[in-house]
Amino acid sequence: MGVRTRGIGIKAALSGWNLSWAGLWRNQQGEWWLLGQGVLILAVIILPGWPQSALADLNLIWRNCLMISGGSLLTGGVVLAVASFLALGDNLSPLPEPKPGIQLVQSGPYRLCRHPLYLAVLICAAGVMLMRQSPLHLALLIALAMTLRGKAKREEQGLVRRHPDYRTLFSGKPAILAWIPGLNWSIEDAS
Repeated sequence: MGVRTRGIGIKAALSGWNLSWAGLWRNQQGEWWLLGQGVLILAVIILPGWPQSALADLNLIWRNCLMISGGSLLTGGVVLAVASFLALGDNLSPLPEPKPGIQLVQSGPYRLCRHPLYLAVLICAAGVMLMRQSPLHLALLIALAMTLRGKAKREEQGLVRRHPDYRTLFSGKPAILAWIPGLNWSIEDAS
């Protein structure tokens, strides 16, 4: 018997993604957005801080504050990601094209914004940036934010096609983060 979360099997959540090399080649379901996201997340994780001496002038107290703040953000981002995964259940897909037969989720983190999983990824990347104290990681965070914005807009186009009431149900919620320019747009802007 597989692991279950709130009545939803992990196997069911991971099924129906329709990932294929042909789809990647043709970008049928937005696979290029997923590929870009994956490359940037991997870069955030594996690349060392650069330049190494970027914040060497800061005293030890400030560097430790950045490390603690970054660790807190990283932890909070992971918690938000797990809550978002659990709320999505069978609707989970790494591709921006929604799976057939999905239900709109408005509970858990989806009460706060339309794309809390993308918010979680950005919070984690910001935490790593602070922990590494790296201008390179700031650039990766900005690139990741732009990539997730494009992926979210593609996703919303599919959601509007599959669920005409998506606009009405989610129109008052911020896209990813209300107070950062570029990370909040109206649903009509995604269409």
